[in-house]
Amino acid sequence: MALVALAMVGIIAMAALSIDVGTLYQASAEAQRAADAAALTAARVISLSGITGDPTNGPTDGSWSATCGGTSSAATLAATSVAQQNLIGGAAASTIHVYYGTNGGVGTNTDCTSAGAGFGVNPVVQVYVQQANLPTFFARVFSLIPHGTSSNSGVSATATAEVFNPSNSGSYAAGGEMVPVQPRCVKPWIVPNRDPLNPPPTKSGYCTASPTACSQFVSTSTPQGSIMNGGIIYNGKSGVIGETFNLIADCNSTGTGYCTPLPSPTPQANSGATAPPPAPYLQYLPGQVLGAPIAVPSCGNASPYQDATAGCDQSTPYQCGVQGSIAANPSRVDLTENPYGSTGDTSTAAQCLINQANGQDTLIQNVYPYEIQPGAGNPLGGSVSGSMITSSNSIVTLPVYDDTQLLNGSNNSPVTIVGFLQVFINVVNPDGSVNVTVLNVAGCGNAVSSGTTPVYGTSPVPIRLITPPVTAP
Repeated sequence: MALVALAMVGIIAMAALSIDVGTLYQASAEAQRAADAAALTAARVISLSGITGDPTNGPTDGSWSATCGGTSSAATLAATSVAQQNLIGGAAASTIHVYYGTNGGVGTNTDCTSAGAGFGVNPVVQVYVQQANLPTFFARVFSLIPHGTSSNSGVSATATAEVFNPSNSGSYAAGGEMVPVQPRCVKPWIVPNRDPLNPPPTKSGYCTASPTACSQFVSTSTPQGSIMNGGIIYNGKSGVIGETFNLIADCNSTGTGYCTPLPSPTPQANSGATAPPPAPYLQYLPGQVLGAPIAVPSCGNASPYQDATAGCDQSTPYQCGVQGSIAANPSRVDLTENPYGSTGDTSTAAQCLINQANGQDTLIQNVYPYEIQPGAGNPLGGSVSGSMITSSNSIVTLPVYDDTQLLNGSNNSPVTIVGFLQVFINVVNPDGSVNVTVLNVAGCGNAVSSGTTPVYGTSPVPIRLITPPVTAP
Protein backbone atom coordinates (compact mmCIF):
# COMPACT_ATOMS: atom_id res chain seq x y z
CA MET A 1 0.00 0.00 0.00
CA ALA A 2 2.87 2.34 0.77
CA LEU A 3 4.41 1.68 -2.63
CA VAL A 4 1.05 2.24 -4.33
CA ALA A 5 0.62 5.52 -2.42
CA LEU A 6 4.07 6.68 -3.50
CA ALA A 7 3.41 5.56 -7.05
CA MET A 8 0.15 7.49 -7.12
CA VAL A 9 2.06 10.68 -6.28
CA GLY A 10 4.30 10.11 -9.28
CA ILE A 11 1.38 9.18 -11.55
CA ILE A 12 -0.59 12.28 -10.57
CA ALA A 13 2.50 14.42 -10.99
CA MET A 14 2.99 13.09 -14.50
CA ALA A 15 -0.70 13.66 -15.28
CA ALA A 16 -0.41 17.22 -13.98
CA LEU A 17 2.64 17.78 -16.13
CA SER A 18 1.12 16.38 -19.32
CA ILE A 19 -2.49 17.51 -18.99
CA ASP A 20 -2.52 20.58 -16.76
CA VAL A 21 0.62 22.15 -18.22
CA GLY A 22 -0.69 21.37 -21.70
CA THR A 23 -3.94 23.08 -20.77
CA LEU A 24 -2.01 26.15 -19.63
CA TYR A 25 -0.02 26.22 -22.88
CA GLN A 26 -3.28 26.05 -24.84
CA ALA A 27 -4.75 28.85 -22.75
CA SER A 28 -1.61 30.90 -23.30
CA ALA A 29 -1.99 30.53 -27.07
CA GLU A 30 -5.66 31.52 -26.79
CA ALA A 31 -4.67 34.59 -24.77
CA GLN A 32 -2.19 35.62 -27.46
CA ARG A 33 -4.82 35.22 -30.18
CA ALA A 34 -7.24 37.33 -28.15
CA ALA A 35 -4.63 40.07 -27.68
CA ASP A 36 -3.62 39.99 -31.37
CA ALA A 37 -7.21 40.24 -32.58
CA ALA A 38 -8.01 43.03 -30.13
CA ALA A 39 -4.95 45.09 -31.07
CA LEU A 40 -5.64 44.75 -34.81
CA THR A 41 -9.29 45.69 -34.26
CA ALA A 42 -8.38 48.86 -32.37
CA ALA A 43 -5.84 49.72 -35.07
CA ARG A 44 -8.48 49.19 -37.76
CA VAL A 45 -10.89 51.55 -36.00
CA ILE A 46 -8.14 54.17 -35.79
CA SER A 47 -7.32 53.71 -39.49
CA LEU A 48 -10.94 54.13 -40.59
CA SER A 49 -11.58 57.05 -38.24
CA GLY A 50 -9.31 59.36 -40.25
CA ILE A 51 -7.03 60.21 -37.32
CA THR A 52 -3.99 59.89 -39.55
CA GLY A 53 -5.62 62.46 -41.84
CA ASP A 54 -5.89 64.85 -38.88
CA PRO A 55 -2.35 64.82 -37.46
CA THR A 56 -2.26 68.29 -35.90
CA ASN A 57 -5.61 69.58 -34.71
CA GLY A 58 -7.20 66.30 -33.59
CA PRO A 59 -6.18 66.39 -29.92
CA THR A 60 -7.88 69.76 -29.45
CA ASP A 61 -11.04 69.43 -31.53
CA GLY A 62 -12.23 66.22 -29.92
CA SER A 63 -11.94 63.86 -32.88
CA TRP A 64 -9.08 61.91 -31.35
CA SER A 65 -10.87 61.69 -28.02
CA ALA A 66 -13.93 60.07 -29.59
CA THR A 67 -11.77 57.44 -31.28
CA CYS A 68 -9.19 56.50 -28.65
CA GLY A 69 -9.61 58.87 -25.72
CA GLY A 70 -10.14 56.45 -22.87
CA THR A 71 -12.22 53.46 -21.87
CA SER A 72 -15.43 54.73 -23.51
CA SER A 73 -13.81 55.53 -26.88
CA ALA A 74 -14.60 53.56 -30.04
CA ALA A 75 -11.20 51.87 -30.46
CA THR A 76 -10.98 50.81 -26.82
CA LEU A 77 -14.53 49.48 -26.79
CA ALA A 78 -13.95 47.56 -30.02
CA ALA A 79 -10.69 46.04 -28.73
CA THR A 80 -12.32 45.05 -25.43
CA SER A 81 -15.28 43.46 -27.21
CA VAL A 82 -13.09 41.41 -29.54
CA ALA A 83 -10.82 40.31 -26.68
CA GLN A 84 -13.85 39.09 -24.73
CA GLN A 85 -15.20 37.21 -27.73
CA ASN A 86 -11.95 35.24 -27.99
CA LEU A 87 -12.34 32.93 -25.02
CA ILE A 88 -9.36 31.86 -22.91
CA GLY A 89 -9.80 28.50 -21.25
CA GLY A 90 -13.49 28.61 -22.10
CA ALA A 91 -14.12 32.00 -20.51
CA ALA A 92 -13.64 35.66 -21.35
CA ALA A 93 -10.45 37.37 -20.16
CA SER A 94 -10.65 38.63 -16.59
CA THR A 95 -8.45 41.66 -17.31
CA ILE A 96 -8.13 43.74 -20.48
CA HIS A 97 -6.06 46.92 -20.83
CA VAL A 98 -5.70 49.04 -23.98
CA TYR A 99 -2.82 51.52 -24.26
CA TYR A 100 -1.83 54.07 -26.93
CA GLY A 101 1.47 55.54 -28.07
CA THR A 102 3.78 55.85 -31.08
CA ASN A 103 6.44 53.64 -32.61
CA GLY A 104 8.86 55.27 -30.19
CA GLY A 105 7.22 53.33 -27.39
CA VAL A 106 3.95 52.58 -25.63
CA GLY A 107 3.57 53.11 -21.92
CA THR A 108 0.44 52.81 -19.84
CA ASN A 109 -1.44 55.71 -21.38
CA THR A 110 -5.08 54.76 -21.98
CA ASP A 111 -5.81 58.10 -23.71
CA CYS A 112 -4.32 58.92 -27.12
CA THR A 113 -4.97 62.69 -26.93
CA SER A 114 -1.70 63.28 -25.10
CA ALA A 115 0.41 61.18 -27.48
CA GLY A 116 1.46 64.19 -29.60
CA ALA A 117 1.42 64.92 -33.33
CA GLY A 118 3.45 61.78 -34.06
CA PHE A 119 0.43 59.70 -33.12
CA GLY A 120 -1.39 61.11 -36.15
CA VAL A 121 1.28 59.70 -38.46
CA ASN A 122 2.04 56.36 -36.83
CA PRO A 123 -0.50 55.42 -34.13
CA VAL A 124 0.37 52.40 -32.02
CA VAL A 125 -2.06 50.48 -29.82
CA GLN A 126 -1.13 47.82 -27.28
CA VAL A 127 -3.55 45.35 -25.69
CA TYR A 128 -2.89 43.32 -22.55
CA VAL A 129 -5.20 40.42 -21.67
CA GLN A 130 -5.11 38.16 -18.65
CA GLN A 131 -7.08 35.14 -17.53
CA ALA A 132 -6.25 34.85 -13.85
CA ASN A 133 -8.42 31.90 -12.88
CA LEU A 134 -7.66 28.87 -14.97
CA PRO A 135 -8.55 25.69 -13.00
CA THR A 136 -6.17 22.77 -12.93
CA PHE A 137 -7.33 19.16 -12.83
CA PHE A 138 -4.59 16.97 -11.40
CA ALA A 139 -2.20 19.54 -9.94
CA ARG A 140 -4.84 20.73 -7.46
CA VAL A 141 -4.18 17.65 -5.34
CA PHE A 142 -0.87 19.20 -4.32
CA SER A 143 -2.75 22.05 -2.63
CA LEU A 144 -3.84 19.47 -0.04
CA ILE A 145 -0.23 18.87 0.91
CA PRO A 146 1.37 21.37 3.30
CA HIS A 147 3.33 23.93 1.30
CA GLY A 148 1.86 22.44 -1.91
CA THR A 149 1.13 24.34 -5.11
CA SER A 150 -1.93 26.55 -5.75
CA SER A 151 -5.06 24.92 -7.09
CA ASN A 152 -5.31 27.35 -10.02
CA SER A 153 -3.09 29.34 -12.29
CA GLY A 154 -3.35 32.06 -14.92
CA VAL A 155 -2.03 33.26 -18.28
CA SER A 156 -1.57 36.63 -19.95
CA ALA A 157 -0.49 38.03 -23.31
CA THR A 158 0.36 41.36 -24.90
CA ALA A 159 0.03 42.41 -28.54
CA THR A 160 1.02 45.64 -30.25
CA ALA A 161 -0.35 46.90 -33.58
CA GLU A 162 0.53 50.00 -35.55
CA VAL A 163 -1.30 52.12 -38.08
CA PHE A 164 1.07 53.64 -40.62
CA ASN A 165 0.29 56.68 -42.76
CA PRO A 166 3.25 57.79 -44.91
CA SER A 167 2.02 61.39 -45.03
CA ASN A 168 4.85 63.64 -43.81
CA SER A 169 6.62 60.56 -42.43
CA GLY A 170 9.96 62.11 -43.39
CA SER A 171 9.50 64.66 -40.59
CA TYR A 172 9.36 61.86 -38.03
CA ALA A 173 11.74 59.27 -39.48
CA ALA A 174 15.22 59.08 -38.02
CA GLY A 175 16.88 59.62 -41.40
CA GLY A 176 14.35 62.16 -42.59
CA GLU A 177 13.39 59.99 -45.57
CA MET A 178 9.86 59.52 -46.80
CA VAL A 179 8.56 55.98 -46.32
CA PRO A 180 6.00 55.26 -49.07
CA VAL A 181 3.23 52.66 -49.10
CA GLN A 182 2.13 50.26 -51.80
CA PRO A 183 -1.40 48.99 -51.16
CA ARG A 184 -3.05 46.12 -52.98
CA CYS A 185 -6.48 45.91 -54.59
CA VAL A 186 -6.29 49.55 -55.71
CA LYS A 187 -9.15 50.55 -58.00
CA PRO A 188 -8.08 51.78 -61.47
CA TRP A 189 -9.59 55.25 -61.01
CA ILE A 190 -6.56 57.57 -61.13
CA VAL A 191 -7.67 60.90 -59.67
CA PRO A 192 -5.78 64.21 -59.93
CA ASN A 193 -4.10 65.74 -56.92
CA ARG A 194 -6.80 68.37 -56.49
CA ASP A 195 -9.22 68.68 -53.60
CA PRO A 196 -12.55 69.64 -55.22
CA LEU A 197 -13.84 71.19 -51.97
CA ASN A 198 -10.84 73.34 -51.04
CA PRO A 199 -11.42 76.12 -51.78
CA PRO A 200 -15.20 75.72 -52.14
CA PRO A 201 -16.22 74.83 -55.69
CA THR A 202 -17.67 77.29 -58.15
CA LYS A 203 -21.03 76.72 -59.82
CA SER A 204 -19.23 74.64 -62.42
CA GLY A 205 -18.48 72.06 -59.73
CA TYR A 206 -14.72 72.54 -59.64
CA CYS A 207 -12.67 75.03 -57.71
CA THR A 208 -10.47 76.47 -60.48
CA ALA A 209 -8.86 75.80 -63.84
CA SER A 210 -5.37 76.17 -62.43
CA PRO A 211 -3.83 73.14 -60.72
CA THR A 212 -1.77 75.43 -58.49
CA ALA A 213 -4.76 77.48 -57.38
CA CYS A 214 -6.84 74.46 -56.47
CA SER A 215 -5.67 72.97 -53.21
CA GLN A 216 -3.89 69.63 -53.41
CA PHE A 217 -4.77 66.51 -51.47
CA VAL A 218 -1.09 65.98 -50.62
CA SER A 219 1.87 68.30 -50.87
CA THR A 220 4.44 67.86 -53.63
CA SER A 221 6.76 70.38 -51.99
CA THR A 222 8.18 70.70 -48.48
CA PRO A 223 7.08 68.94 -46.37
CA GLN A 224 6.77 66.19 -48.95
CA GLY A 225 3.64 64.11 -48.85
CA SER A 226 1.94 66.02 -46.05
CA ILE A 227 -1.85 66.34 -46.12
CA MET A 228 -2.78 69.81 -47.28
CA ASN A 229 -6.22 70.09 -45.67
CA GLY A 230 -5.82 67.84 -42.66
CA GLY A 231 -8.82 67.53 -40.43
CA ILE A 232 -12.12 65.75 -40.00
CA ILE A 233 -15.57 67.07 -40.77
CA TYR A 234 -16.95 66.67 -37.29
CA ASN A 235 -18.72 68.85 -34.74
CA GLY A 236 -18.45 71.98 -36.88
CA LYS A 237 -14.82 71.33 -37.85
CA SER A 238 -13.59 71.05 -41.43
CA GLY A 239 -10.99 69.02 -43.29
CA VAL A 240 -10.53 66.51 -46.07
CA ILE A 241 -11.78 63.55 -44.03
CA GLY A 242 -15.52 63.35 -44.55
CA GLU A 243 -15.60 65.29 -47.83
CA THR A 244 -18.26 63.94 -50.20
CA PHE A 245 -18.13 64.44 -53.97
CA ASN A 246 -18.74 62.64 -57.25
CA LEU A 247 -16.19 60.87 -59.44
CA ILE A 248 -16.70 61.01 -63.20
CA ALA A 249 -14.62 59.56 -66.00
CA ASP A 250 -12.64 62.14 -67.97
CA CYS A 251 -13.68 60.49 -71.24
CA ASN A 252 -16.12 61.10 -74.01
CA SER A 253 -19.37 59.18 -74.02
CA THR A 254 -19.24 57.70 -77.50
CA GLY A 255 -17.49 54.53 -76.41
CA THR A 256 -14.68 55.02 -78.92
CA GLY A 257 -12.02 54.39 -76.29
CA TYR A 258 -10.61 57.89 -76.26
CA CYS A 259 -10.18 59.78 -72.98
CA THR A 260 -9.11 63.40 -72.58
CA PRO A 261 -5.73 63.61 -70.82
CA LEU A 262 -6.38 66.23 -68.13
CA PRO A 263 -9.22 67.16 -65.77
CA SER A 264 -11.23 70.22 -66.70
CA PRO A 265 -12.67 72.90 -64.40
CA THR A 266 -16.00 72.75 -66.19
CA PRO A 267 -18.22 69.86 -67.27
CA GLN A 268 -16.87 68.14 -70.34
CA ALA A 269 -18.76 68.60 -73.63
CA ASN A 270 -19.17 64.86 -73.79
CA SER A 271 -20.82 63.59 -76.94
CA GLY A 272 -24.29 62.30 -76.14
CA ALA A 273 -24.27 63.64 -72.57
CA THR A 274 -27.79 64.42 -71.38
CA ALA A 275 -26.78 66.50 -68.34
CA PRO A 276 -23.62 67.94 -66.77
CA PRO A 277 -22.03 65.92 -63.97
CA PRO A 278 -23.34 66.65 -60.48
CA ALA A 279 -21.22 69.07 -58.47
CA PRO A 280 -18.89 68.91 -56.69
CA TYR A 281 -16.97 66.39 -58.75
CA LEU A 282 -13.52 65.08 -59.55
CA GLN A 283 -12.59 63.63 -62.93
CA TYR A 284 -10.50 60.46 -63.06
CA LEU A 285 -8.53 58.65 -65.74
CA PRO A 286 -8.78 54.88 -66.21
CA GLY A 287 -5.67 53.06 -65.03
CA GLN A 288 -3.82 50.32 -66.84
CA VAL A 289 -4.54 46.90 -65.33
CA LEU A 290 -1.77 44.28 -65.40
CA GLY A 291 -2.43 40.62 -64.92
CA ALA A 292 -5.72 38.98 -63.97
CA PRO A 293 -7.63 40.40 -60.97
CA ILE A 294 -8.95 37.92 -58.41
CA ALA A 295 -12.15 37.61 -56.34
CA VAL A 296 -14.22 38.94 -59.22
CA PRO A 297 -17.98 38.44 -58.76
CA SER A 298 -19.83 37.08 -61.77
CA CYS A 299 -21.79 40.31 -62.18
CA GLY A 300 -18.61 42.26 -62.90
CA ASN A 301 -16.65 39.94 -65.14
CA ALA A 302 -16.21 41.53 -68.57
CA SER A 303 -12.80 43.20 -69.04
CA PRO A 304 -9.58 43.58 -67.03
CA TYR A 305 -10.61 47.12 -66.05
CA GLN A 306 -14.06 46.01 -64.94
CA ASP A 307 -12.60 42.98 -63.13
CA ALA A 308 -10.17 45.23 -61.24
CA THR A 309 -13.04 47.47 -60.18
CA ALA A 310 -15.41 44.72 -59.08
CA GLY A 311 -12.68 42.43 -57.69
CA CYS A 312 -9.11 42.73 -56.42
CA ASP A 313 -6.17 43.72 -58.62
CA GLN A 314 -3.06 42.31 -56.93
CA SER A 315 -0.84 42.47 -60.02
CA THR A 316 -0.65 46.18 -60.81
CA PRO A 317 1.94 48.04 -58.70
CA TYR A 318 1.17 51.65 -57.80
CA GLN A 319 4.53 53.05 -56.76
CA CYS A 320 3.84 55.97 -54.48
CA GLY A 321 6.15 58.97 -54.68
CA VAL A 322 8.42 57.72 -57.48
CA GLN A 323 8.50 59.83 -60.63
CA GLY A 324 6.77 57.98 -63.45
CA SER A 325 9.61 58.90 -65.80
CA ILE A 326 12.22 57.05 -63.70
CA ALA A 327 10.19 54.25 -62.10
CA ALA A 328 11.14 50.73 -63.15
CA ASN A 329 7.47 49.75 -63.38
CA PRO A 330 5.55 53.02 -63.53
CA SER A 331 1.84 53.32 -63.05
CA ARG A 332 0.10 54.09 -66.32
CA VAL A 333 -3.22 55.35 -67.59
CA ASP A 334 -5.15 53.33 -70.14
CA LEU A 335 -6.77 55.70 -72.61
CA THR A 336 -8.04 52.78 -74.68
CA GLU A 337 -10.57 52.15 -71.89
CA ASN A 338 -13.71 54.27 -71.88
CA PRO A 339 -15.65 53.70 -68.63
CA TYR A 340 -17.91 56.72 -69.10
CA GLY A 341 -21.68 56.69 -68.61
CA SER A 342 -24.46 54.79 -66.92
CA THR A 343 -23.64 51.58 -68.80
CA GLY A 344 -19.86 52.01 -68.74
CA ASP A 345 -17.41 49.67 -67.07
CA THR A 346 -17.10 51.81 -63.93
CA SER A 347 -20.83 52.02 -63.28
CA THR A 348 -21.43 48.34 -63.97
CA ALA A 349 -18.53 47.07 -61.86
CA ALA A 350 -19.00 49.52 -58.98
CA GLN A 351 -22.65 48.60 -58.56
CA CYS A 352 -21.65 44.96 -58.55
CA LEU A 353 -18.89 45.61 -56.01
CA ILE A 354 -21.09 47.33 -53.42
CA ASN A 355 -24.19 45.17 -53.98
CA GLN A 356 -26.18 48.25 -54.90
CA ALA A 357 -29.06 46.25 -56.32
CA ASN A 358 -29.34 44.07 -53.20
CA GLY A 359 -28.65 46.60 -50.46
CA GLN A 360 -25.20 48.15 -50.09
CA ASP A 361 -23.54 49.14 -46.82
CA THR A 362 -24.18 52.63 -45.45
CA LEU A 363 -21.80 55.21 -44.05
CA ILE A 364 -23.24 57.08 -41.05
CA GLN A 365 -21.65 60.55 -40.75
CA ASN A 366 -23.81 62.16 -38.09
CA VAL A 367 -21.77 60.39 -35.41
CA TYR A 368 -18.02 60.19 -34.88
CA PRO A 369 -16.11 58.05 -35.53
CA TYR A 370 -18.11 57.48 -38.69
CA GLU A 371 -19.99 54.20 -38.59
CA ILE A 372 -20.49 51.66 -41.37
CA GLN A 373 -23.72 49.73 -41.14
CA PRO A 374 -24.08 46.50 -43.15
CA GLY A 375 -26.74 46.33 -45.81
CA ALA A 376 -28.82 43.38 -46.92
CA GLY A 377 -26.17 42.47 -49.50
CA ASN A 378 -23.44 42.16 -46.86
CA PRO A 379 -22.86 38.59 -45.61
CA LEU A 380 -22.88 40.04 -42.09
CA GLY A 381 -26.10 41.96 -42.64
CA GLY A 382 -28.38 39.44 -40.99
CA SER A 383 -26.23 38.89 -37.89
CA VAL A 384 -25.09 42.42 -37.06
CA SER A 385 -27.77 44.57 -38.67
CA GLY A 386 -27.70 48.05 -37.18
CA SER A 387 -24.23 47.52 -35.72
CA MET A 388 -20.90 49.03 -36.72
CA ILE A 389 -18.56 47.01 -38.93
CA THR A 390 -14.96 47.75 -39.91
CA SER A 391 -14.82 45.90 -43.24
CA SER A 392 -16.90 46.67 -46.31
CA ASN A 393 -16.64 46.25 -50.07
CA SER A 394 -17.71 49.90 -50.30
CA ILE A 395 -14.31 50.96 -48.88
CA VAL A 396 -11.91 51.34 -51.80
CA THR A 397 -8.47 52.81 -52.47
CA LEU A 398 -7.83 55.25 -55.30
CA PRO A 399 -4.40 56.39 -56.60
CA VAL A 400 -3.76 60.15 -56.71
CA TYR A 401 -1.48 61.35 -59.53
CA ASP A 402 0.55 64.52 -60.01
CA ASP A 403 -1.54 66.28 -62.66
CA THR A 404 0.97 69.15 -62.95
CA GLN A 405 3.04 66.73 -65.05
CA LEU A 406 1.54 66.46 -68.52
CA LEU A 407 0.90 63.05 -70.02
CA ASN A 408 3.16 62.13 -72.94
CA GLY A 409 0.25 61.69 -75.34
CA SER A 410 0.36 57.90 -75.57
CA ASN A 411 -2.54 55.66 -74.68
CA ASN A 412 -0.49 54.19 -71.84
CA SER A 413 1.32 57.26 -70.54
CA PRO A 414 3.17 56.82 -67.21
CA VAL A 415 2.00 58.94 -64.28
CA THR A 416 3.51 59.82 -60.91
CA ILE A 417 1.42 58.58 -58.01
CA VAL A 418 1.76 61.03 -55.11
CA GLY A 419 -0.70 59.46 -52.70
CA PHE A 420 -3.88 57.50 -52.19
CA LEU A 421 -7.44 58.24 -51.19
CA GLN A 422 -9.40 55.78 -49.11
CA VAL A 423 -13.05 56.44 -49.85
CA PHE A 424 -16.44 54.95 -49.13
CA ILE A 425 -18.69 54.44 -52.15
CA ASN A 426 -22.11 55.76 -51.16
CA VAL A 427 -23.91 55.09 -54.42
CA VAL A 428 -23.45 54.90 -58.19
CA ASN A 429 -25.54 57.72 -59.66
CA PRO A 430 -27.91 57.18 -62.62
CA ASP A 431 -25.48 59.01 -64.94
CA GLY A 432 -22.67 56.61 -64.06
CA SER A 433 -20.77 58.94 -61.72
CA VAL A 434 -19.78 57.54 -58.34
CA ASN A 435 -20.58 59.38 -55.10
CA VAL A 436 -17.84 58.87 -52.50
CA THR A 437 -16.84 60.09 -49.04
CA VAL A 438 -13.17 60.43 -48.06
CA LEU A 439 -12.17 58.23 -45.11
CA ASN A 440 -8.43 58.80 -45.20
CA VAL A 441 -5.57 60.26 -47.23
CA ALA A 442 -2.07 58.83 -47.56
CA GLY A 443 0.55 61.04 -49.16
CA CYS A 444 4.04 60.28 -50.51
CA GLY A 445 4.79 63.36 -52.61
CA ASN A 446 6.78 63.01 -55.83
CA ALA A 447 10.35 62.89 -54.59
CA VAL A 448 10.78 59.34 -53.28
CA SER A 449 13.92 57.71 -54.64
CA SER A 450 13.48 54.82 -57.05
CA GLY A 451 14.17 51.54 -55.28
CA THR A 452 12.92 52.71 -51.87
CA THR A 453 11.25 49.83 -50.05
CA PRO A 454 7.60 50.66 -49.38
CA VAL A 455 5.31 49.45 -46.61
CA TYR A 456 2.97 46.89 -48.16
CA GLY A 457 -0.62 46.29 -47.18
CA THR A 458 -4.19 45.97 -48.40
CA SER A 459 -4.93 49.54 -47.33
CA PRO A 460 -3.21 52.88 -48.02
CA VAL A 461 -3.06 53.20 -44.23
CA PRO A 462 -2.03 49.64 -43.37
CA ILE A 463 -2.20 48.02 -39.95
CA ARG A 464 0.09 45.29 -38.71
CA LEU A 465 1.28 43.56 -35.57
CA ILE A 466 4.72 44.69 -34.44
CA THR A 467 7.25 44.01 -31.73
CA PRO A 468 7.67 47.31 -29.83
CA PRO A 469 11.21 48.62 -29.41
CA VAL A 470 13.00 47.71 -26.20
CA THR A 471 14.00 50.79 -24.22
CA ALA A 472 17.18 50.84 -22.21
CA PRO A 473 16.71 50.77 -18.41
